[in-house]
Amino acid sequence: MSISFFETVISPQAIQLATEVLRSGWVSEGFRVAEFEDGLSRHHQLSHPVAVNSGTSALHLALVLAGVKAGDEVILPPQTFVATAHAVLMQQATPVFADIDPTTGNLSAASLERALSDRTKAVIAVHWGGYPCDLAALGGLAARHKVVLIEDAAHALGAAYLGRAIGSVSRFTCFSFQAIKHVTCGDGGALCCTDPGDAAEARRRRWFGIERGQAGPFELGEREGDIESAGFKYHMNDLAAAVGLGNLAGFRERLARRREIAAVYRQDFEGVPGLTLLRSDTGYHSAHWLFTVLVERRASFVRALEERGVPTSVVHRRIDRHPVLGRTRPGLAGQDAFDERQVSIPLHSSLGDGEVHQIVEGVRAGW
Repeated sequence: MSISFFETVISPQAIQLATEVLRSGWVSEGFRVAEFEDGLSRHHQLSHPVAVNSGTSALHLALVLAGVKAGDEVILPPQTFVATAHAVLMQQATPVFADIDPTTGNLSAASLERALSDRTKAVIAVHWGGYPCDLAALGGLAARHKVVLIEDAAHALGAAYLGRAIGSVSRFTCFSFQAIKHVTCGDGGALCCTDPGDAAEARRRRWFGIERGQAGPFELGEREGDIESAGFKYHMNDLAAAVGLGNLAGFRERLARRREIAAVYRQDFEGVPGLTLLRSDTGYHSAHWLFTVLVERRASFVRALEERGVPTSVVHRRIDRHPVLGRTRPGLAGQDAFDERQVSIPLHSSLGDGEVHQIVEGVRAGW
């Protein structure tokens, strides 16, 4: 049986809860969404999570609440999925790419400082592979320049930075519950807000600017109440929430298994010729959505691993080369170095010990 690169975990609880929702006939936003938000808050220390229909919607809502408008600039790293930049385009703002630290794949504070301008309204920091960014350095710069720091934590559910859960540090943190993430809703996301006022506004904006709990019924059938700001159809429905709620069960155990496998990799790959491990600092606890390494002769590495039954993937390449985003920016030496060598190997909780051994030996055999 071949080794899978990603996993999609659908727990028995998720199937049971989804079935209950389908049988109830109530599949739009209801109490299951509130239960899912409560589970994220109570069990995962996320600040005021607002469940939405995708991680991209969460990013866009964060930009809206941050006050990003047409003509503003938003700084982000190229090492991410295009959704991060598309959310900026949705606000008719300009994505500005700053360099990454090639030892982590995360946004470089020094490059961010050089990229800041009078037009900068927000910064999006992406936790590459689930490894936390240097939030003290990035947050300090953002605060001094009076711009909003938004965390793109699509990879980072369960990560922690200096003892604080990712999702409880910055004003806005965006999560994804897409099919292959740590917890899936089928598709979905959440915007976490340290300010309860931001969370309340996000709840209004996620459904056409209407606060469901406050809009009273009208005798002709339509809700009564004035809509004061433009909103979106970004709400999560109860079916997706039921799947997510059920899949929260066992998350800690799955995350622990990922960390166990990552520890084996870090130990057994130390000193392998032509392979460099990414940095792992004290107090930075990765969610290990990916295990990315930097290799010489990457094409040879990929072919050799494939012959040994081990899948590999360059999951996301730099996005600044796309015409819609202005093509490749010069002067991003860290991104250049990372993009030439980065590749990821399987890391998920469904891997058995035998498969982990096969992966380790496949890498150690050379290429």
